[in-house]
Amino acid sequence: MSTESHHNLNRTLKLLPKTPTGILGLDKITDGGLPLGRPTLVCGGAGCGKTLFSMEFIVRGALEFNEPGVFMAFEEKAEELAVNVASLGFDLEKLQADKMVRLDHVYVERSEIEETGEYDLDGIFIRLGHAIDSIGAKRVVLDTIENLFASLSNQAIIRAELRRLFQWLKDKNVTTIITGEKGDGTFTRHGLEEYVSDCVILLDHRVTNQISTRLLRIVKYRGSFHGTNEYPFLIDKNGISVLPVTALTLDHEVSTHRVSSGIAALDKMLGGQGFFKGSSILVSGTAGTGKTSIAGYFANETCNRGERSIYFAFEESPKQIIRNMLSIGIKLQQHVDSGLLKFHASRPTLNGLEMHLVSIHKMVEEFKPQTVILDPITNLITVGSVSEVKTMLIRLIDFLQSEQITVMFTALTLNNIVNEQTDEGVSSLVDAWLLVRDIEFNGERNRGMYVMKSRGMKHSNQVREFVISDEGLNLVDVYLGPEGVLTGSAREAQRLQEVTSDVLRNHALTRKDMEINRKRKVLESKIASLQEEFESIQEELNKSYIEDELRKEVMEQNREKLTKNRHNED
Repeated sequence: MSTESHHNLNRTLKLLPKTPTGILGLDKITDGGLPLGRPTLVCGGAGCGKTLFSMEFIVRGALEFNEPGVFMAFEEKAEELAVNVASLGFDLEKLQADKMVRLDHVYVERSEIEETGEYDLDGIFIRLGHAIDSIGAKRVVLDTIENLFASLSNQAIIRAELRRLFQWLKDKNVTTIITGEKGDGTFTRHGLEEYVSDCVILLDHRVTNQISTRLLRIVKYRGSFHGTNEYPFLIDKNGISVLPVTALTLDHEVSTHRVSSGIAALDKMLGGQGFFKGSSILVSGTAGTGKTSIAGYFANETCNRGERSIYFAFEESPKQIIRNMLSIGIKLQQHVDSGLLKFHASRPTLNGLEMHLVSIHKMVEEFKPQTVILDPITNLITVGSVSEVKTMLIRLIDFLQSEQITVMFTALTLNNIVNEQTDEGVSSLVDAWLLVRDIEFNGERNRGMYVMKSRGMKHSNQVREFVISDEGLNLVDVYLGPEGVLTGSAREAQRLQEVTSDVLRNHALTRKDMEINRKRKVLESKIASLQEEFESIQEELNKSYIEDELRKEVMEQNREKLTKNRHNED
């Protein structure tokens, strides 16, 4: 069905009305919230977060959607509930004073309950009905309902009363959450899911390898689209956050805008402009090759542009990173103080992979950064397999790309199969891959950087020597000598040799020019001498010719004179 046809269908058909929960991520998974005016079952084992989930539904409804709510507890007293959720910033006393929330604790004395046909919930109906009417409640929570039937074994009575309870709640037109303890092989002890035909949510709390993970799954949701996966959720000082990973479709927007790496020579290798905005970059290499330094430069450049960056450190503390970056001229503390740079440091074993993903997701949603750095991702292997780490990173990259956030990963490469698999697995996901390798020659260990790939842009296929100094990071051209690539002192020696050759060549050229000038002067002197000799001969010849002419002229004049004298005598 095309998108247009789907929208037309939505306009013509009456869709199931929903109540938004206000719980971060849950409304996205449920496509809008819980079914309006109907009961929803939230089930799970002890300590999985059912009470907190229900309480946040009530509090968010009051604070964000102006919908009063009633919380009827069969285990904890109202005072205990208020204290337990105060750490999340929920002021239940004020909400009760404002008549937005009504807390009611119902104590059930098991010894007073007798299994007779006269057992019913009329007292609960009256009490709950009064609480709903007193504040005009739109939301109701019953936590946990099994306490009402704790000492009953007559299933017929339990089923009859449950059916009546759920129908009564529907008639009151309140959106209800009913919590239930997980049974042996069933979602609840008394099979509550049979009576809640609209929506069933299962919460799970698992501990694997001493690492805790909380997961949520929508078992059923009649009349609505919903995610079918298990979704990790996080409980912190702001309540519950669910990570929506319902769709990993490759339809996110892309940008042609480029962002600098902070290293001018590296930008030059990447077509002169740096990385694409919203792309993912992997910087891999062995220990001590400068991966964290590259990440620090990238964070510094982001903040220098006035943009925000989050640095997730899994190996070093923020103070270590800030101190170490000072040695290459990078002052990250100023960006932390200005609020542009945020560090989040934790050991990978603090949480499971899913919980790390939720934590990153939540911090990105709150801080709204333009770049994110994870340093290093290889430490995550301690809490999951290679395939699990890859799956987690796929989800993370998909989320960040959909938000047009540029992400840089660093990865430690070792000479073993596991890390090679990780390196290759991650490198296939990212848009750009920078590899920093050790180049050992002439008793020295130097660094060489390769741009292994950079999708969508022209990039250098040449290796560059990666130099870390007091002045910072730089990439310099390597020398190709008879014995291969020259780096470090060998490169410097080759450079000095070339400088020496240039000096000798210049000296030879100078001597050649001087000799040519001397030869030229000698030749010019000879030419001048010959020219003078020629002019002298020419003058001598001209002199003889002129004298002959004068002699002839004088003789002619004398002859004419004699002739004239002779005529006169006659």
